[in-house]
Amino acid sequence: MEADTLALAQGIDFSLWGLFARATILVKLVMIMLIVASFWSWAIIVRKLISFRAARSEAARFDERFWSGEPLDELFDEIGPEPRGSAEKIFAAGMTEWRRSHRDDGRLIAGATARIDRSMDVAINKEADELQKSLSILATIGSTAPFIGLFGTVMGIMNAFIEIAEQQNTSLAVVAPGIAEALLATGLGLLAAIPAVIYYNKLSADSDRIISGYEAFSDEFATILSRQLDS
Repeated sequence: MEADTLALAQGIDFSLWGLFARATILVKLVMIMLIVASFWSWAIIVRKLISFRAARSEAARFDERFWSGEPLDELFDEIGPEPRGSAEKIFAAGMTEWRRSHRDDGRLIAGATARIDRSMDVAINKEADELQKSLSILATIGSTAPFIGLFGTVMGIMNAFIEIAEQQNTSLAVVAPGIAEALLATGLGLLAAIPAVIYYNKLSADSDRIISGYEAFSDEFATILSRQLDS
């Protein structure tokens, strides 16, 4: 009997594809969902890492130009009406409102400082929304994938017990395949969730640092314009 059981167990395919192929339709759907979620999260992670790196580089280049001593009006004219980088857009928003606040006689319209601050704040909020876009998807995958995998595991184990009852056999050769299929769903859930949680925390922190840099620049720029107003 033990020899027959061992021979039966050795004939079972315990590869990942074999476990997936033997799973029920519902468990297969759960596994496919988790695989798709994993690829989706990695696509977001790679895209965000690239875009955040580009944002930091662009901000550093613009900061160097801004503090180079070049007149702000000339810098604004060089950037043009449609700036590409985030830091340039914030600067352009402030300079645009600065020029609009001048009357024909050269004097400033009352409340110019407040309007310039609001214009730059709006530009910062737009860039912040773009930076944080899709991060909520990572958070959702990180929080729900383990439970989806657990659901697949529960269904797989339930099907394994049903098979045991039908065959009236509790040997390892009967129990092991069903349990292995069920645990594969949990493994896929963790595989999708762990990177999503780790990179959500990292990307959120990176986003906050980049936005803080934009806010610091906005404050410095507003201070420079305020000095010109006072003079």
